[in-house]
Formats: sequence, structure tokens, C-alpha cells
Amino acid sequence: MPAQRDGDPTPRAAVRSRPLRNLWRLRPYLRPYAGQFCWLLLAGLAATAASLAVPLVVQRVVDGPIARQDADGLLRLGALALLLGLAEAVLIFIRRWTQSSSSVGMEAAIRADIYAHLQRLPAGFHDRWHSGQLLSRAISDLSVIRRFLSFGLFFLVLNVATYVAVVVLLIRLHAPLGLLVAASAVPLFLVSRRFARHYHAASRRMQDQQGDVATLVEETAQGLRTMKAYGRGPELAERFAGRARALHDTGIGKARLLARTSALFDLVPNLTLGVVLVCGAALAARGTLSIGELVAFVSLQLMLTWPVQSLGWIIANGQEAATAADRIQEVLDAPPTIVDAPHAAPLPRAAVRGRLRFEEVSFRYPGSADEVLRGIELTVEPGETLALVGATGAGKSTLLSLVPRLHDVTGGRITLDGRDLRELRLGSLRRLVGVAFEEPTLFSMSVWENLTLGRPDADEEEVRAALALAQADFAYDLPWGLATRVGEQGLSLSGGQRQRLALARAVLGRPAVLVLDDPLSALDVQTEALVEAALRRVLRETTALLVVHRPSTVALADRVALLDGGRIVAVGRHSELLATVPAYRAVLSAEPSAGERGLVCS
Repeated sequence: MPAQRDGDPTPRAAVRSRPLRNLWRLRPYLRPYAGQFCWLLLAGLAATAASLAVPLVVQRVVDGPIARQDADGLLRLGALALLLGLAEAVLIFIRRWTQSSSSVGMEAAIRADIYAHLQRLPAGFHDRWHSGQLLSRAISDLSVIRRFLSFGLFFLVLNVATYVAVVVLLIRLHAPLGLLVAASAVPLFLVSRRFARHYHAASRRMQDQQGDVATLVEETAQGLRTMKAYGRGPELAERFAGRARALHDTGIGKARLLARTSALFDLVPNLTLGVVLVCGAALAARGTLSIGELVAFVSLQLMLTWPVQSLGWIIANGQEAATAADRIQEVLDAPPTIVDAPHAAPLPRAAVRGRLRFEEVSFRYPGSADEVLRGIELTVEPGETLALVGATGAGKSTLLSLVPRLHDVTGGRITLDGRDLRELRLGSLRRLVGVAFEEPTLFSMSVWENLTLGRPDADEEEVRAALALAQADFAYDLPWGLATRVGEQGLSLSGGQRQRLALARAVLGRPAVLVLDDPLSALDVQTEALVEAALRRVLRETTALLVVHRPSTVALADRVALLDGGRIVAVGRHSELLATVPAYRAVLSAEPSAGERGLVCS
């Protein structure tokens, strides 16, 4: 089996075996447009019929009015040919107008489903996948599928119908020459089969490489400060150039393959046309074939030029769509593992006391054999604040992530007021749990929208109170106040400002359980003291779990739990643990100074 690609956890062998099946699985998105597709097909067939009728009219003109010098007949047949041409033009306009609107609708529907599915997938899925790979699937791959479903598939059906209709008419005009033209389909079929096989592999390779390049561009943009600080611009540019060169070479290989096949698609009908012209002229010279029939035969055969020449593009587009469907189904087939149980029920905020209990909780990350947490037994009483302390890698942040079910326990259970968290509706649970991370995430939206993310119905007074508690009144001094857009990842703000806004967002929802993962690590000493003083008032009214790294923050807690190697090794008051547990003293004494604390991670 080929090696797993960086950022793409699906083995290559698993996706090459089902291209047509995965494309076929997208048919539900076609159903709302089935009526439009039928009308499109009817309009296309009618336009094709009009164009096929023109050579037959020309035959009548040559063998009739021209041969007999009948001016009136020539005008009548000429007017008929003109009407047929106008009808074809109108039908093509209607078809293309409808075709474009339906194709954009299909693309939007698939993209909306992909985005919704990504929201349902667990954090572990997003930890394993590069965002650039997901982005390329939701943007470029969908564009490829839209082109095929709206144009490629339509023209495949229309061109096959045109080819069959033309061959039937040619056989009716002159059976031997018509069968000769029909026989030219055999080499075309063999060339198409070989081309499809090779082009599919090249398409998959190129679409994967596009995802790699998108990932590298995104990582460079997000890590621009780090790149400049370490002076790694030339090295990253060289890395990007290598990825871009590989993408370029794959694109050139695809173009070469398509060009070679297109040349063969041109050669076969042109050779057939040459044979027909020579044989047809000889037959016309002997009187076996009339001049009008020869003109009509050649005109009809020339109408096969576009269907045959476009065959390469249709096959290429179909193979690209098949590989794009592979890549999209890799995402859609990923099962949401953290979902509502069949018997899950909501839990109103008013009914929650806030007793949080960990019962023999263990956890391991997907694909890992090592347990990060083992046999966690811990109880946080209603209104109590419990601090988690431990060395880096002890499992503190992992333990916190289990409360809002960002991950699910792999052993034991967590209960809220005696109810297993897995028995609660996810939406209800996450409204009850407020979370602030050490590395806060702000979205490219206004400060107000970021603050009210978990509480969209909050009023201005509630927002003002939350900002005051988090010492985040600076938000009112931004250029447009709370309407100011903070930019991607909130990087237009300082680290401390982002943390304070994230803390305000967490407390704004008035959660029953507050989970704080060292949310003060980027604050200066003075601001930290102000925030802690205000936070004490909030913590008296809610059950809270805090990851802390400094004695000043530990003072906020009623009790402290010491984690070591994924286990709770001591629980008690700060002063008790400090006096009786050497490991606890060692962890606190190893904490960084105020200038270094922003580098600490759990």
C-alpha cells in the first residue's frame, strides 16, 4: 500500500477503486434539478435535430431547385434552412441560461452539506487533516464536479445521441459509407479507454498536490510573524517552490496526455472523412451517388467533428470529477463520532445544580495505543472551583476538553448532576458549559459577534458587564467600537486582548460549568490581578475547572488536583498540598516567570 500522504489520512489505494461509485453517490444533488435537466436535454436534442435537418435541406436544394433552376423552390428551402438555424440559436440560448443557474445551485447545495458535515466531525478529525486539503475539496473540487454535472454529463448524453443519429442518417443515405463511419468508433473507444485510465491517476495526483500547496500557503500566512522572526523566508519559499514545481509538472503531464489523445481524436475522423470524400467522389462520378447526397453525407459527417473532438475534454472532465468525488466522499464518509445518543435529552439551565463528577475516566486519542488519562476519579461540587496543576503533557487540557465533549471518554464516564454527559443533547450541554482556551480563537467578524458567539440574544448591558469583568473595556476604544472587525484569528489584537475577549465570551453565556484553560497566561501582572479579582465574583456562582500554571491563579480555586502521567495523584487545598506533596511544590516552583509564561502550554 502506498505511504500515507502528509495532511491526507486516507491511503491512496482506498480511493482509486471507487471513482464512478463515488460520483454516482452525488445523484441526490441532481434530483431537485431533474426537471430542469430533462428540459435541457429536450432543448439540446431539439437544437441537434434542427442542425441535422439543415444538411438534408441542402441535399434537397442541390438535387432539386439548383439542378432544375427553380428559383421559387430555392427561396422556400432557403427560408426553411434559415428558420432551422434561428430555432437552433434560440434553443441553445435557453439551454445555456438554464444550465448555468442549475449548475451553480448544485454546487452550492453540495458545499453547504460539506460545511455542515465538517461542523459535526469531532476535533480529532480536524487535528489529523490539514485545512488546506479541506479547503481545496470545498472549493476547487466542487467546481470540477459542477462543470461535469452541468456541462460534461449533458454534452456526453447529447453527443452520444448526436453520433448515433448522424450514423443512422449516413447509413440511410449510403449504407457502405455509413458503416465505414460507424466502424471508426472502434479505435475511438480504445483510445478513450486507455486515456481515461491514465488521466484519472494524473487528476488525483494533481488535486492532492493542489491541496498541499493550499495548506502551505495558509500555514505561511498564519505563521508569517514566526517565519519573519526566525528569518526562514527563503527556506519556506524554496519549500513552496518545490511543491509548486511538482504541481506544475503534473499539470504539464496532464496537458501532454490530453493533447496526445486529442490529436488521435482529430486524426481518426479526418482519416475517415478523407476516405469518404475519395470514395464518395468516385461513386458520384459513376452516378451511384447524387451530388446532393454526397454534399449531405459530408455535411452530416462534419457534424461528428465536434462530438468526437469534445470527447477528450468530456472524458478528462469526467475523470477529474470522479477524483474530486473521491476526495469529497473521503470527508463525507468520515463518521461524526460525537453525536446525540438516541435517548439524549436537553437539560434546562434552571435545572442544573452543577455537580461535576469524573468516574474512572480514561482517554486515548484515535489511532494511539497510549492512554493520555487513566482512572480519573474526581468530583467538583456545585459552586466549587477546582484547579488542575501538572507538568507539561500531564493531560490537563485533554481533561478539560472532555467536559464540553470536544472529545469523548474512551473509558468510564463524566456526569453532571448524576447524568452522563453522553445522555444530554450536545447543543444543550455546550450551552451549559463555558470555555476559554489558553490560545483563544477569534473569528473574522466584529467584536460584538465574537463575544455573543455562544449567546446571540445577549443585550448591551450583559456584554458591557462581561467586558468589564474580563478587563476588556479596550474594545470600546477600537476604531468602530464593538462593531470593529478583528481580522483573521484576531491577530490585529495583542495576545492579552484576545484572551480577555475570549474570557468575556465564556462568562457572557452565564454557564453552569466554566472551563478555563489557563486563560490569563498572556496578561501582564497588573491586568492579571484585576481580572482575577473580578473572576472571583463569577466563580462563586458557578462550578469551575481551571488549568493553572502560577500560584497567583491557584489562589482562585477552592481545591487543587495534581495530575501526573495522566492520573490524579493528589487532591486538596493549595496550602495542604504545598506542605505535604513534594511533587506539587516541584511543579509550582518550575513555573515560568511573568515574562516567560506566554510560552507555557499544557
